[in-house]
Formats: sequence, C-alpha cells, structure tokens
Amino acid sequence: MASKTKTNERPEAQKVTYQGPLLPFVADDLVVHNTLQLQFEEKLWVPQSKDVWFRPLLFNVSQGYFVNLLRVRKSGILSRHRHAGPVHATVLKGRWHYLEHPWWAEEGSYAFEPPGDIHTLEVPEGVEEMITMFHVTGAYIYVDEYGNPQGIEDVFSKLQLAKEHYRKVGLGEDFVNQFVR
Repeated sequence: MASKTKTNERPEAQKVTYQGPLLPFVADDLVVHNTLQLQFEEKLWVPQSKDVWFRPLLFNVSQGYFVNLLRVRKSGILSRHRHAGPVHATVLKGRWHYLEHPWWAEEGSYAFEPPGDIHTLEVPEGVEEMITMFHVTGAYIYVDEYGNPQGIEDVFSKLQLAKEHYRKVGLGEDFVNQFVR
C-alpha cells in the first residue's frame, strides 16, 4: 500500500508543544544572548596572547569543535597555522587576511577554510579592533614558515584556558561549564 505522506511537504504545525518521549542523552540547548552587540563585560574575554582575546560561545567536547569570538587589538601577524578540520568565520568588526590568499575578510564577510589549509593571519595597519566569530572543528596546528609544528590549540586547550581565566577574575572555574556540550 502506498504512503499518503509526500516527502516534499511538511505536516501542518500547531501551536502545541511536543508531547512525545524525549530522546535519551540529548544535550541541553545553548543560547548566548546579545552575541552581536560585541560589548561584553571585559572579564568575559579570555586573554590568549598580548592584545588577543576570545569570548567562548560553545565548547563541544564530544565532537571536537569550539565556537568563539576572537578579538584582536593590534595590527600585524597573529599566527601561522594549519587546520585539522573545517573552519567557518564571520567577520563582525574590522578586517583581516591571509598572506597566502588574495581575498580579504571584511566586516560582514563569511569565510570557509578547508581542512589542511595552511596560512598566516594578518590584521592590517589602521584596524583598531577586529572581532570575528570562528567555528573551529579539530585543531589549529601552529607551524613555522616551513610547516613544522610549533604548537596546537583545540577545544580542550581553549576550555582549559577559559576555566583558568574565569577562576582568576572571580567568576569561578565552573562558569565555563555553561558553554560545554
């Protein structure tokens, strides 16, 4: 007997909450309010290096990715790195580029960076502040100009850095738990 349900049609939705059983082991939703306002309390920004901070939005430890806002208040070379997984970037303020590519990531731009890509991030002169939302899967592998590994950064190292920072500023190391899934 043929099914009467057409695969290209959605069932009519009613303003009634879901009444069925919840699926087991589903993580809680996560909502971080006012993400695009960019004016967070200073103690929410985690220092990463001189004039570089990140604001955690999500640490997904079971799938190995993180989402954060990266804030840079200096011009020049930020890092040279290789991606172990895909990266998605949305520029919220300022601009930046990679020395190895002809394109510029400017305010309002979206960039996809494939796994294996190696590049050198530069914030140009005249940019007082750059803020970009990055969704990073896998790791950044920091390399020298010949590709030799110099360091690594992933969801676990970012999480540890945030935990230590929030403890130091009086929010407590458990403050970071709200971003972990």
